[in-house]
Amino acid sequence: MRAVLALLACVALPACGLSPMYAGGASAGVAQGIAAVDIPAIQGRGGWLVKNALEARLGVARNGNRQTPPQYRLDVRLDDSLEALGVLNDDTISRERRILRARYQLIDLATGAVLLDATAGSDAGIDVVSSEYATIAAEQKALENLAVDVADRMATQIAVTLRARAAPQP
Repeated sequence: MRAVLALLACVALPACGLSPMYAGGASAGVAQGIAAVDIPAIQGRGGWLVKNALEARLGVARNGNRQTPPQYRLDVRLDDSLEALGVLNDDTISRERRILRARYQLIDLATGAVLLDATAGSDAGIDVVSSEYATIAAEQKALENLAVDVADRMATQIAVTLRARAAPQP
């Protein structure tokens, strides 16, 4: 009985319209599109972290060792802020919130068309302790983690956009 249900599920899956994002490996349209994304420098330490995380996530070659000529450019503007959340009776801060937001556009270099105009963001809570060094280290670690999270969100949306663009039109 289980084998019959598993077989029916396998037969029904293609009918629902789901298909693997990267079907076809490196020769797939999505993979080729992702490899052709140019990521210019992004301002600030957070920008440097986001750019590195994006390059790692998208598999974009660094230092000009690109195998695919760029077809797209990803313009990114970051907003990095720290907010005091917990304020004690003596006006000292006990908790902070670090927020990293990115506004980004994927631009087709051939036509200048904006293919994707979106935002991605994430935030993290930080305990402010008596050691200033520990607090600064926690703030920096939060920025590193947020940069990876924001880059992952951006990379997913870019892949979805390029997949829709590479899909054959009916």
